[in-house]
Amino acid sequence: QVQLVESGGGLVQAGDSLRLSCAASGRTVSSYAMGWFRQAPGKERDFVSHIRWSSASTYYAEAVKCRFTISRDNAKNTVYLQMNSLKPEDTAVYYCAAGPILRDGVRFDYWGQGTQVTVSS
Repeated sequence: QVQLVESGGGLVQAGDSLRLSCAASGRTVSSYAMGWFRQAPGKERDFVSHIRWSSASTYYAEAVKCRFTISRDNAKNTVYLQMNSLKPEDTAVYYCAAGPILRDGVRFDYWGQGTQVTVSS
């Protein structure tokens, strides 16, 4: 079992930055990937970014490339999502997720409770 706790959401203006954190506890995540998804009101949950823990390889959705950066801190078992140049369309609940890396992708088995990010225009 892996427990995930997000923090760092809030209300900002367009163009501002925020950093989200996700602390993992429980089993080791060294063979896992950890990532971020988001869900805007009335929409489906969408992939944002993930990082493979052992290799630090990173993946991003097109909508956030060049604006968001995912990183990890091994010592703290924590993943970060640095979000720059925020836009109103980035407004959503952001969820941290973790799971094993499979041959054809990542199976995100574990989810955090979510943190609200609101970007005003």
